[in-house]
Amino acid sequence: TMGARPIALLDSLRFGEIDAPRMRSLVDGVVRGIGTYGNCVGIPTVGGETGFHAAYNGNILVNAFALGIARRERIFKAKAAGVGNPILYVGSRTGRDGIHGATMASDSFDAESEKKRPTVQVGDPFTEKVLLEACLEAMRTGAIVAIQDMGAAGLTSSAFEMAARGGVGFRLDLDRVPLREPGLSAYEMMLSESQERMVIVAQRGKQEAVAKVFQRWGLEVSTIGEVTGDARAEIRHRGKLEAAMPIGPLTDQAPIYHRPAEPPADLARRQAPPEVPTPDDPAEALTRLLATPELASKEWIWRQYDHSVRTNTVVGPGGDAAVLLLKGTPTGLALTSDVNPVYCGLDPRVGGRQAVAEAVRNLACVGAEPVGLTDCLNFGNPENPEIMWQFRECVLGMAEACSALGAPVVSGNVSLYNETEGRSILPTPTVAMVGVIPDLGDTPDAHFARVGDRILLLGEDRSEFGGSAYLRWLYGIEQGKPPAVDLDAEARLARLLRELIGHGLIHTAHDLAEGGLAVALAESTFGAGIGAKLDVPLGPAALFSETQARAFVTCTPNHLDRVMESATALGVPLREVGETGGERLDVGFDGGRLVADVEELRAAWSAALPKALGL
Repeated sequence: TMGARPIALLDSLRFGEIDAPRMRSLVDGVVRGIGTYGNCVGIPTVGGETGFHAAYNGNILVNAFALGIARRERIFKAKAAGVGNPILYVGSRTGRDGIHGATMASDSFDAESEKKRPTVQVGDPFTEKVLLEACLEAMRTGAIVAIQDMGAAGLTSSAFEMAARGGVGFRLDLDRVPLREPGLSAYEMMLSESQERMVIVAQRGKQEAVAKVFQRWGLEVSTIGEVTGDARAEIRHRGKLEAAMPIGPLTDQAPIYHRPAEPPADLARRQAPPEVPTPDDPAEALTRLLATPELASKEWIWRQYDHSVRTNTVVGPGGDAAVLLLKGTPTGLALTSDVNPVYCGLDPRVGGRQAVAEAVRNLACVGAEPVGLTDCLNFGNPENPEIMWQFRECVLGMAEACSALGAPVVSGNVSLYNETEGRSILPTPTVAMVGVIPDLGDTPDAHFARVGDRILLLGEDRSEFGGSAYLRWLYGIEQGKPPAVDLDAEARLARLLRELIGHGLIHTAHDLAEGGLAVALAESTFGAGIGAKLDVPLGPAALFSETQARAFVTCTPNHLDRVMESATALGVPLREVGETGGERLDVGFDGGRLVADVEELRAAWSAALPKALGL
């Protein structure tokens, strides 16, 4: 609707425990739905993330992000203008699917929720593809004043929002709305969320040029009303005035809630320092972690998506960030999606900071500087003061990180009331971030690419285990304060990574996140099967610490001094720890060695999710 051609998608998925009722079916259905729709529309799904936690047993989350490219001087806005300009309805016919979909999305679920299935919208990807192309062509006529899709609350939200932005009113005749089935009431037509529909304000006298474009694409088009200058809505159906009201009370003048916010009474218990067991066999602990649904390979998911359609994809799913070629230029675009809900549940302020910081770090690992961020803030019932506190703290933490790391927030949405029978999801402020790579050149890999490269560890470990994958998945412990987020250290690390990549000094860059150093090293061996031998001054448990603002890089011995000089100049701690090569991951630590065969680790990691899903 803004005149941009979509070029890539990300998805962020949160499921419950694999063994929870219907969960395997839900995973399969969601993944097939995303794959089928995205593949049919012809937009590559190039990355994302998938997590599993009991808090999502009753409410799974499916967050999607789309990136589009538009010419700056040809950006369209959903801002109605021009008294007397016609309002056009284009796309699919209106049915009863999706009525009260927005209401359902703002409600808690209970045992009767299955009866609400008719409120789920029915999508048609082929119509979506045709509508997309028709809209882009119609925009070239110069006759479109404003355009908006009919999403949540359907025609109601589209008409009122467009009028509010333009400071105008509108008059609608619902008799002219194309219907999928007879007998819909005015109420049903205004609230239907049938998919693949648009509302367009066209220039008076030029609407036929717009209509001809959509008709040529085989789409319905109907003039259903006109713009008025009185900032009021007038809706008629079958000759009867169904509604007449000012625009303001439903939009900008709607009441603002100031809900009470209180931390949970047991916060001190939740954040109490956990006892961290020492692994008897670090290699076995690593293998078990890699075989958990959270950390296992998600290839079974992204193999169902076409991630190379349109031929822009340089780095697809499975890395720190996806990378796209901006054709006709040396510039690349990088995309990533990040959030750690467990961190947010233990300390939402820190969790909000961490979601943004990790996204910046992931972009930096491919040489990209952030240029925009959008979010989907998924929370429980805000009428509960504890949930409102989570919401407030996450937003404040995100704001702090965005300001410190130079990541402007350009859009977003909020999904509340995500709870079933009184149990809320974890606070899940999903972040999608886009960065620019000035010159693609040789984008570093997250995997070891060459034998004999030196391995350099950036940042310093503080043995932080609160909310860690190590404690959660191996010992069933989910407590403690999550790792602190030093925003200055994150900024310096990101700058260093971009500088090293820009000067072509490194071959591999990979950030340390869930599972800590051991998991990150293992992941880097899986691409080409190249192992590594290194020594670190850490205890066996600290191999799985999740201290933030860390990454490792590899370089040739010839570039070692320049890399070290750059790190010193930016104040980023750096330690040379070993080199790549062989067929094993061999990590020396205080008191022993973690030694594991790369192929055995990869086998456990690759097979875990399909096995858990019973495939």
